[in-house]
Amino acid sequence: MSDFTQFFLYIPGILFFLIGSGRVRTWIGMKRLGAFAETTVISADHVIKKDKMGREVFNYYNTVVEYLDAQSSRMVRKTVKSPTEFLPGQQVKLIFKGNRKGEPVLVEHEDESLFGPWATMIGGAMMILLALFQNLGQQVPAMCMLTLLLLGAGGCLVYRYYNLKGRGLEPIEAVVREVYKRQISKETKIVRGSKFTYYPIVTFQLNGRENIRRCNLNSSGENSYKSGDKLRLFYDPGRRIVVEQGARLSILIWGVILLVVGAVALASMVPVLVQM
Repeated sequence: MSDFTQFFLYIPGILFFLIGSGRVRTWIGMKRLGAFAETTVISADHVIKKDKMGREVFNYYNTVVEYLDAQSSRMVRKTVKSPTEFLPGQQVKLIFKGNRKGEPVLVEHEDESLFGPWATMIGGAMMILLALFQNLGQQVPAMCMLTLLLLGAGGCLVYRYYNLKGRGLEPIEAVVREVYKRQISKETKIVRGSKFTYYPIVTFQLNGRENIRRCNLNSSGENSYKSGDKLRLFYDPGRRIVVEQGARLSILIWGVILLVVGAVALASMVPVLVQM
């Protein structure tokens, strides 16, 4: 196996580890800050900035919020950037996490991903070990890592499905009012055509109020979302947040498949491990 091919085997694990470790650091920082607050929206001003070619480079809302500071017991007003527009007077649960300058960053929902921060980081580390053992020609340790990855990924998917299922998510009917077009790459001499990502901006009713949300759901297809299309979101009454994807049966099916394959791999390895 060439040196280039050996190095290439490490790339997926490194990417997963970096993504997971970054999310873990964010999670630890938020827990350390205790940065949860009930806030009232005072105003939200739409900010759009374009470059010299007329391409959009910034699209966000300068949102003024008011909340009770836990340390000083005083009402505090701050202006923070948000991808979502809120109505004045709306009561929302927001999360504040410190950035490099110590100022709060507004996040009105929790990130919903297939694998949690710790699982992503640990999975990435195991993928790096899998590549290492494979490059060293150590087939038994490599097979052990692969088996653990299959069992871990399957267990995470099954857990995610039943976790969402048990949260009592309430379906919300949202209507697409416009589509946010974001350029992610420019045309070059090698790559033809600029690349764009399309995000639906939806409106929906929640607790008697109209809400406007730029979804994290996205597509590279220009016609994937159209004005007037309906999307199904979900409201978590326990956490008081909006979730864009509920418990999907496909997640459970893939989780079970990975668990079965991992169990078969583990069973096939038992005789080899006993003889060692």
